[in-house]
Amino acid sequence: LWWHKPVVDRELLQSLPNLKVIANSGVGMDHLDQKLIASFGVKMANCPRAVSSSTADTGMALLLASARRLVEVYHITISSSMEYCEADILGVKVAGATLGIIGMGSIGYKIALRAKAFEMNILYHNRTQRKAEEEQAVGATYCKTIDSLLQQADFVMVVVSLTPQTHKLIGKRELELMKPTATLINISRGAVVDQEALVTALQSGVIGAAALDVTYPEPLPRDHPLLKLKNVIITPHLGIRTDKAIFMITEEAVENILAALNGLPMPSEVL
Repeated sequence: LWWHKPVVDRELLQSLPNLKVIANSGVGMDHLDQKLIASFGVKMANCPRAVSSSTADTGMALLLASARRLVEVYHITISSSMEYCEADILGVKVAGATLGIIGMGSIGYKIALRAKAFEMNILYHNRTQRKAEEEQAVGATYCKTIDSLLQQADFVMVVVSLTPQTHKLIGKRELELMKPTATLINISRGAVVDQEALVTALQSGVIGAAALDVTYPEPLPRDHPLLKLKNVIITPHLGIRTDKAIFMITEEAVENILAALNGLPMPSEVL
């Protein structure tokens, strides 16, 4: 599957009686009815190895761009007058700031590696705590609750899969726990964040800024309030979109397919 196409529904599955495996070109599987697919005896695989580095790069790019207000100052720089007051475009220092990572899987861990290079203090929350040596390698501290992380972080990076449990994981209550100067960065799925609550939080100063690679829907309607706020950066779900990543995704998908067809364990099977 590329870009969620074709749509896998009951009609498609019934029309393909010899179907053995579905290989998804990405990590997220929220667009698939996994129980339905499994009921047809079809195996599923995703491509976590291929996308983790590119997606982590996107997360750090959004963090840095938001911290230094790059989109905003770009528009000032190319404007006809280029009139501005330096005090009005002060950025946020990244070195020494605290990054809270929600979701410490392969992508979250690679974000921590990058954040360490920027001399950030790293907190993380995950369903399971990482091994002590893995924490020490990136200088990360585990938070048992999301609330604790939200209260301490200057930047909050959301890197979780979309499931019924994570739908609107970040809502009004969670946003109000964050610092009024904090930045929310979402590189997971749009529906993990309550967008209406986010708009209100950004407009009222509950949080300082947001940087989003994902929204719902995608793209947003052209009159959506998020598109009108200066303290927001939005990119069109480009987390994995690099030339090498796309090539690696294809290789990983083919590897999974060949393993399934030959009766071998799939490297990235999703159960």
